[in-house]
Parts: sequence; C-alpha cells; structure tokens
Amino acid sequence: MVLFHNKSELQIHLKNKCRDAGKIALVPTMGALHKGHLSLVTKGIQENRTVVVSIFINPTQFDKREDLEKYPSTLKKDLELLATVSEKLIVFAPSVSEMYPDEVSTKSYNFDGLEDLMEGSFRKNHFNGVATVVEKLFRIIEPDRAYFGEKDFQQLAIIKKLVKGVNLSVEVIGCPIVREGNGLAMSSRNNRLSKENRAIAGFIYSTLETAKNLFGTKSALYITDWVKKEFLKHSEFSLEYFEIADEVNLRPIKKRQDKIKYRAFIAVYLQEVRLIDNMPVN
Repeated sequence: MVLFHNKSELQIHLKNKCRDAGKIALVPTMGALHKGHLSLVTKGIQENRTVVVSIFINPTQFDKREDLEKYPSTLKKDLELLATVSEKLIVFAPSVSEMYPDEVSTKSYNFDGLEDLMEGSFRKNHFNGVATVVEKLFRIIEPDRAYFGEKDFQQLAIIKKLVKGVNLSVEVIGCPIVREGNGLAMSSRNNRLSKENRAIAGFIYSTLETAKNLFGTKSALYITDWVKKEFLKHSEFSLEYFEIADEVNLRPIKKRQDKIKYRAFIAVYLQEVRLIDNMPVN
C-alpha cells in the first residue's frame, strides 16, 4: 500500500506507474471506515487495475461545526482495515491546506434543484460542499470510475449531475447499501451510538421494509402518515423527514405512475445521532 499526503506526488506516481496500466478507480471517503466502504473498494478492485482511496474530512460539507469537530479521525485504523482488502491500494490522505491552499471556500453549483430537496432542505449548502471536494479529487486523480454508496442516494445523484455539469470524464457508480445484522445501514455515525441505541436502530430499516410492502396497496400519503405515527410511538427517535420520491429527479411522488421507479428516503435522530437511509419501494 502506498500512502500520499501531497497531491503533486500522487499525480506523479499515477502518471509514471498507473496511467498506462489500465483503468483507475477512486473511492472517496472521510475515513472512519467500515464494511460499507470496504465493499466499494472491493468493487473497485474487481473492475479496475488501480484503486485510489481518498481519506479526507471535508470541512465545507458540514453545516454544523460541532459535527465536524465530532467526526472521528482514525487514519491508522483505516489503513489497517484497507490492508485486509488489498496491499496494492493507493491511499490519498491530504491535509485541509493541501486541498484548500488559499482558503476554505465552497463553490456554487446548479443541480437543477436536487440540492434543495430532502437533505438539502435541512443541511444548507451541504451539497455544494460535497461537490466542491469531489470535483477537486476528480481533477487531482483523474479517475476512470468513482464508487459511491447508495446509502447517500441523493449525494450519488448530485455527483452524477456534477460530472455532467463540469464536463468530467468519470463514470460514477453507485453500490448497494451494506447493513448491520439488524438492518441498520452502515455509517461512520453508527460508532456514536450507544450499544443499546445501536440495537434498537434496526427499527428504521423495519419501518422502511413495511413502507415498501404498503406501497403495493396504499397511497404515498397514507404511508407517510403511518411512518410518522410509528415514530411517535418510540420516544428515542425523532423523525426529521420521510419521503417517497422518483429515483431519477428525487421529486416527491404526487400521482403514482407505473413506469417510474420510486424510493423511500428517511432521516431520523436517535438521541443526538442523525441517521439516514433509503430503500427502493417498487
């Protein structure tokens, strides 16, 4: 495994040893890695000659400073975990000053309104921050493919819009959600849950499963109302939003159409930890 902190040194290495050898993949992460991240890395290894894993806690995508300060920095542990997958990986772990040499600032993008829905309505400027750092990584590494988890399905849609909007030649690939034994979507935030709360967090997944089953016979309005009532029965949780939306444009369903694929999206606070999840419903 080769570790780089400097983007120029990484670019020289890629040019001299990787560019002519085959496809280059990028798996962008903020560290605190888990099996979900490793599934992306494994997919990248299967489909490409070279895999670069970036580990960078990006300050511009945090709408609350306390969330940035709480985010775990676990580079040594992350490297050990990556080594269990492959010793041939390239890891790029830059500093903030390396990624933002002049000042920490966010670009503004036009995502045709995708940035204002669901996550965007509760986390202002979040997706501009995500897109800013992803564009930087794409331009530094120039990957052929980039792998993202479908747990952040809205982010995945945003990144695909980004690639088209700034004319980057990278194929963006979404990978299935990896779940814990109780169905909880794997996330770095799960480490902030107590043992007891981690166990009951499976309620989010079971609620989505029931919503999916209901979608066959009930309206989206009925299902949304049912979900709200279910969470009111469990005081440990605070439901931020639940939406059934078009998978392509992420617009909330109005009238169900047979040829459109829909997905249920949810954001929940379990005590002070914010958890998101989603599931296709048809």
